[in-house]
Amino acid sequence: GKAARTIFERVKERCGGEITPEKLKKLKTEELRKCGLSYAKCSYVKDLAQRVKSSKLKIKILDKLTDEEVMKELTAVKGIGKWTAEMFLMFSLARPDVFPVDDLGIKKGIEKLLKKPLNSQRLGKFAERWKPYRTAASWYVWKILDND
Repeated sequence: GKAARTIFERVKERCGGEITPEKLKKLKTEELRKCGLSYAKCSYVKDLAQRVKSSKLKIKILDKLTDEEVMKELTAVKGIGKWTAEMFLMFSLARPDVFPVDDLGIKKGIEKLLKKPLNSQRLGKFAERWKPYRTAASWYVWKILDND
């Protein structure tokens, strides 16, 4: 949303117009805090920058890995959970078959569509019918809520 964009732009400005692992590592926690990041997120950003810089996380090869491998690599980074990794697969790597069953918008959209709630396990089972295009199905489910 808007807050995330504002924070991103502030961090980018602190990094001199281009965000790189090297520049992020050099920023002090207080500088990141002034951009709007919490202490926890400052720690996560620093950890991510360190992993990329040290090649523990090979960001340039993520697009060559399977969805499961990308999930494993990303969730090994402090502060990156399943949902964030799924969003990365969908929006950064344009993977066609991702359905984030724990996403609140997905849950509410399906609930509106079916007129009943489904837990994550049942939601995943329900979404099987949309394989191998579950990313597109996700977009349509989110769109259901946009029309309110």
